[in-house]
Amino acid sequence: MGRVKNICCIGAGYVGGPTCAVIAYKCPDIKVTICDINPQRIAAWQSDKLPIYEPGLDDIVFSCRNKNLFFSTDVDKHIEEADLIFVSVNTPTKKQGLGAGMAADLAYVEAATRRIAQVAKTSKIVVEKSTVPCRTAQSMRVILDANSNDSLHFDILSNPEFLAEGTAVADLLNPDRVLIGSLQTDSGIAAQNALADVYAHWIPRQNIITTNLWSSELSKLVKFHVLTFFFFFFFYLKFNAKFPPLFCEATGADIDEVAYACGRDSRLGSKFLKASVGFGGSCFQKDILNLVYLSTQLNLPEVAEYWKQVYNMNEYQKKRFVRQIISTLFNTITNKKIAVLGFAFKKDTGDTRESAAITLIKDFLQENAQVNIYDPKVEHEQIYLDLSEPGVMDNRKELLEKVTICSSAYEAAENADALVVVTEWDEFRQLDYKRIYEGMKKPAFLFDGRLMLDAPKLRGLGFKVHVIGKTDLEGRA
Repeated sequence: MGRVKNICCIGAGYVGGPTCAVIAYKCPDIKVTICDINPQRIAAWQSDKLPIYEPGLDDIVFSCRNKNLFFSTDVDKHIEEADLIFVSVNTPTKKQGLGAGMAADLAYVEAATRRIAQVAKTSKIVVEKSTVPCRTAQSMRVILDANSNDSLHFDILSNPEFLAEGTAVADLLNPDRVLIGSLQTDSGIAAQNALADVYAHWIPRQNIITTNLWSSELSKLVKFHVLTFFFFFFFYLKFNAKFPPLFCEATGADIDEVAYACGRDSRLGSKFLKASVGFGGSCFQKDILNLVYLSTQLNLPEVAEYWKQVYNMNEYQKKRFVRQIISTLFNTITNKKIAVLGFAFKKDTGDTRESAAITLIKDFLQENAQVNIYDPKVEHEQIYLDLSEPGVMDNRKELLEKVTICSSAYEAAENADALVVVTEWDEFRQLDYKRIYEGMKKPAFLFDGRLMLDAPKLRGLGFKVHVIGKTDLEGRA
């Protein structure tokens, strides 16, 4: 396999877009085309307002767009031209059928793979980039091998992403590690080296980890095992290490390769161990539910129950926070105004998927509260979509009566009974809380769901402050 000169990425979403933009930025000798069948999304990538907000992404895209970075809806053309193809399509949790509510829906992955098999006239490296269950590469391989011949060959690689939204560009520019898995054949290893050479344009070779195909796939899911363990149980002294070996034995992964790849994650430390009202985002919940389904399919019921309880605990944390707010506000929030600061699932992103704010606000509305919302990056229409039930019932009119989307934190807090911090945006640390306090009803309640504010200082201003994970009993809440 020669040097990669032309890359096609199928899927212009949160993974494919930033990843391939950074590859183009760091590899000016490689042509990179990001393809999507959604013309509105491609038009947005070609505009001055990108469809994804990530710090630093605009500068990278604008610096190489129409030079060696291109966006297109002509998927077939760019499949044919490419040496290497990233499959970076959506893998949502299934909503119906076998595994509904837990298993990943691989319809888009299969469709992309079949499209490659149908269109390609020359040999290709096909890279599994989407978050997928273990052994998905085997399914892709079956499809591609069925369409191979003496002059047309496909090599499958697994190259999972370990990005954190809000720091995706920084993660891509300075990753803890890049993981590339391949079949341990001559052509598989050659393809693995070809992709490694792409990343080596800016990443030190010691940070590019090569494993077998199944170890790479499993490492992404086991990473969530480790991170959720730290997230929920960081007071425990012993890591429950029996689950990764069980998965490795059942899937063909190598436990040493998986352990090494997961251990390189810098989040396994204090910067990840921050209490909050609950985790969100496109991957955490989806991959945990995927682990529940995978464990069940592999006849590991105890492991499935463990992961189900991780999901249940996260849902419990959100409900518990709502109950605390209602209890503190004299056991009712009917017709009371609740100001919610933050709607994205974390700071420095406009992504709202599985955001804790959605659950909290829906519960507030169920209790007949009036809710003011402010988020510096999330589009107003996205907030209404997340809070409504499209296709189930038309409650938009009711939402407009109970929900107000505000242009600033000060507007949201005006005449509010309680202020609830749900997203850890940096600007929320810098607010004039004296001004906010003066504009709120008294007593003015503040609930810090992100452990980010100076509670003693706020109490000095007059706020009744409740901080997640702390109580007045310890004297420092």
